[in-house]
This record gives sequence, C-alpha cells and structure tokens, in this order.
Amino acid sequence: MKNKILLIIFFTILSAFCTACSDDILKDGYYTAEMAEYNFGWKEYVTITVKNGKIASAEYNAKNIGGFIKSWDNAYMKNMNSVSGTYPNEYTRLYAAQLKQNKSGESIDMISGATESGVNFKELSKAVIERAKKGDSSIAFVKIK
Repeated sequence: MKNKILLIIFFTILSAFCTACSDDILKDGYYTAEMAEYNFGWKEYVTITVKNGKIASAEYNAKNIGGFIKSWDNAYMKNMNSVSGTYPNEYTRLYAAQLKQNKSGESIDMISGATESGVNFKELSKAVIERAKKGDSSIAFVKIK
C-alpha cells in the first residue's frame, strides 16, 4: 500500500512539473510582433518560425507606411553608418541571430549605435515568444514606452 501511495505522489509531482514545463515550450508555427505605432516613419517588427519547438528562423526589421523595408534603404544605411557606426541591415541581422541563439528577448546584447532599436527589439521579442508559447499566430501589437 505504501508503494502505491508513493507512486501516486511521484506521478502527481511529475505531472505538475511537466505541465509547468510545457508553458515554456514553443509551439511550431509562424509568429509576429510589431510596434503598435510608427516611430519616425517606421514600424519595427519581429517574425519567427518555430520548428520542433525551436526557433528555426528570426527576422527583425522595420517597414514604412508603404511597406518599404528599412534595411533595404541604402541612403538611410549610408547616413546612419557614418553617424552611428552601424546600420539597419547590420544590426537587424545581429539582433535576430541573438534571438535565434538565446531563444529569448531577455538576454540581448545591445549594439552601440542601435540602442533604441535594441530596446524595441527586446520588447517585440518578448511578445513574439509569448505568442509562440501559446501557439497564438495572431500578430502581437506592442506599445513601446
């Protein structure tokens, strides 16, 4: 009888542990978080693809009202690079690579010259990861402070 009680307790604890762990598992699919509003003419976004519970790809960028992608704007990149030492096509890829590697928006190393975008990226990453944990493929609109 003692063994049965111990087994019941063991499986109850194991079940509770597995349920708590499953909240952190990313569900396969495509997830996007974007800024709720345009900032200086751009709306930043993060999109991830999850396969087998892992981030298979991550994209971070910004688009203007016409849908033009910020990292494609050569004149903008040239001007920003001369002032900041970085440019959208560089820092968006670096931030996205960190998200894919770290699987969290929490532990992102800020890139000098793209700090404001780094702060936005962290907030967008948190939102997109939460969507992926829930399996909610609707776009998360994030109000940046």
